[in-house]
Amino acid sequence: MQADGGLPGAPIVGGFVQPSELGLKMPESFERKIRQVIDRAVGRTLGTTRLPAIVLTVAAPILSLGVLALIAFGELVWAGVCLAFTSLLDMLDGALARAQNDTSRRGAFLDSTLDRYCEALVFFGFMLYYHRVAPGSTELLLVYAACAGSLITSYARARAEGLGFDGKVGLLERPQRVLLLIVGLLTGWMTAVLWILAVLANVTALQRIVHVVRQGPGAAPPA
Repeated sequence: MQADGGLPGAPIVGGFVQPSELGLKMPESFERKIRQVIDRAVGRTLGTTRLPAIVLTVAAPILSLGVLALIAFGELVWAGVCLAFTSLLDMLDGALARAQNDTSRRGAFLDSTLDRYCEALVFFGFMLYYHRVAPGSTELLLVYAACAGSLITSYARARAEGLGFDGKVGLLERPQRVLLLIVGLLTGWMTAVLWILAVLANVTALQRIVHVVRQGPGAAPPA
């Protein structure tokens, strides 16, 4: 699973850009150890197969369509299970590509772009669900706010780094957002989770905007 945004020029691990932090910055040594454990496990299992890492990358949005359908029809617990499985695949594609020495900037771009589709599909599932069971409810507004904040958070970092700024700040990155959605789906605490996402995702986007603005005007972008 990729952290928000990020450029193909950032460190590439497997088919995607590896996060340098998960929301609140993790110690690099701890993050490195987690990565090494995953690498060893995947290298000894999937790494011995001819399964291309791109298959796992492309499988994520396909499975997200299933999550969308499950949410829309009110099968929230099963949606949480499916979302957890989808997130697991999203974490393994990079480790598999490393094990097969098959890393690329194209894979980084594809993974980052498809991650945005995955998030949008899941939130669209919630829009359909609440429109069916509680039309005009506050939850519909929360879903919209959470989706907008999530996508802007990702875009703000990608655009900042594309212009030569540092954009790696913020409270709530994609791994935390997905974890919150899984918890909400499995426990039934979706309204509380949506409030958290609606507020903190937009706070994170604003943190990144302010962080970039404070770095100065920067060089003019190419024409």
